[in-house]
Amino acid sequence: MSDDLTRDALRYHAEPVPGKLATALTKPCSTQAELSLAYTPGVAAPVRAIAEEPLDAFRYTGRGNLVGVISNGTAVLGLGNTGPLASKPVMEGKAVLFKQFADIDVFDIEVEAEDPDDFVETVARLGPTFGGINLEDIAAPACFDIERRLAERMDIPVFHDDQHGTAVIVAAGLLNALELQGKALADARIVCLGAGAAGIASMNLLLNLGARAENLRLVDRKGVIHAGRDDLNQWKSAFAVETADRTLEDALSGADVFIGVSGPDLLTREMVASMAAGPVVFALSNPDPEIRPEVARAVRDDLILATGRTDYPNQVNNVLGFPFIFRGALDVRASAINVPMTTAAVRALAELAREPVPSEVLTAYGRDDLAFGPDYIIPTPFDPRLGERVPAAVARAAVDSGVARVELPARYQT
Repeated sequence: MSDDLTRDALRYHAEPVPGKLATALTKPCSTQAELSLAYTPGVAAPVRAIAEEPLDAFRYTGRGNLVGVISNGTAVLGLGNTGPLASKPVMEGKAVLFKQFADIDVFDIEVEAEDPDDFVETVARLGPTFGGINLEDIAAPACFDIERRLAERMDIPVFHDDQHGTAVIVAAGLLNALELQGKALADARIVCLGAGAAGIASMNLLLNLGARAENLRLVDRKGVIHAGRDDLNQWKSAFAVETADRTLEDALSGADVFIGVSGPDLLTREMVASMAAGPVVFALSNPDPEIRPEVARAVRDDLILATGRTDYPNQVNNVLGFPFIFRGALDVRASAINVPMTTAAVRALAELAREPVPSEVLTAYGRDDLAFGPDYIIPTPFDPRLGERVPAAVARAAVDSGVARVELPARYQT
C-alpha cells in the first residue's frame, strides 16, 4: 500500500469521528408520551407478546433486519492472524456494505476466541439478538467446523462469506465464461489453487451446479490433492482423486479453467500456455493476482480472465453476493441459507450479466458501452438491478426449499 493511500485511509477512518458505524433511532422519542412507549411502561407490551410468541420478535424489534458480522480475527483479508481487535475496521467495513447495498443493519462483534469450541459457544448464545450471522475472516480449517456447528445450533442463517460468498461469485462468472468459450461445466477440467475456505467452498458449489468430481483438481501448498496422500483433513480429502497429476503444472496441462485463491505470481506463463483452447483464468489473489492480466494475455489471446481487483475487467467481488443473499433470507425469515438459495443467487447473477447494462452503470464506470462478453461476465457492484433480482431469487428458493417462515413478499412475486 502506498504512503498516500495509507495516509488517506487512516484519515478516512479517524475523521470526523472514529470508525464507520453509528446507531440511529427508528422511532421518535422527544415527548413524555413517546418515552413511555419506547421504554417503561409501554415496552412491557411487546415483551409479553414475544414471551408468548417468540416469532413476534421479528414484528416488534429490529431483529429481522439485523445481522451479526462476527470474527475472531484469525484470517483477516491478506493480513493473516491479526487478532480480533485489529479485525474491527474490516468488520465495520462489512457492515457498511450490508447497509449501503441492501439496507441491512449490522452489529460487528469481534470475539477473543481462537479455540473453535469457545467461539461457537459465544456466538450461539447471541442468537436471540440477530436475524442472521455473517462469519468473517476465520482461518481454515476451523471455519468449516465452526459454521457447521453454529448452523446446527441456531435457527437463523449462518453464512461464512469467505466460503460461500466467494463461491457464489466465482460460480456465476464461471458459468458465463464457459458459455462464451463454448464449453459445458460438466465437461470442463477445473484446477483450483488454494484449498482454504474459498477454494473448497467454490469446488463444492460447482459440484452442486453440475461439475464432475473426476474433472476437478484441488491444489494446496504440497501439490495436487490426490488419493495417495496421507496428510489430508476431512475437507481436503473429499477432493482427493485417483490421478497421476502431482504438481500445479501437471494439473493445468490441458485444463479448461484455473481458479486461484492463493497468492501472487504462482501461475506462470508456461502454465497458461499449456491450458486447453479457450481457457478461463480466475486469478483472484488480492491485491496481487496469481498472474497479471497483461502477462496472461500476452501468452494467450483466447482466454477469459477475472481478478479480484477493481482496476481490471471482471472483478470477482463478494459485495455482489452477501448483501443480497441476506436480504432475501431475512425477507422470508429463513432459518438457514442452504444450497438451493446459493445456487439461486449464482443463476440470478449469471443471467443478469447477459442483459443490457443500465445507463447508471455506464456512468458509474465512465463507459460508453458495456455488454456481455469476455470483459463482462459478471455484473458490477453498482448495478441497481442486483437489489431486486438476487434477493428475489434467494427468497423464492428459501420458500421452495422449506426454510422460510413467512410467505414470499409481494414485491418478489412478480
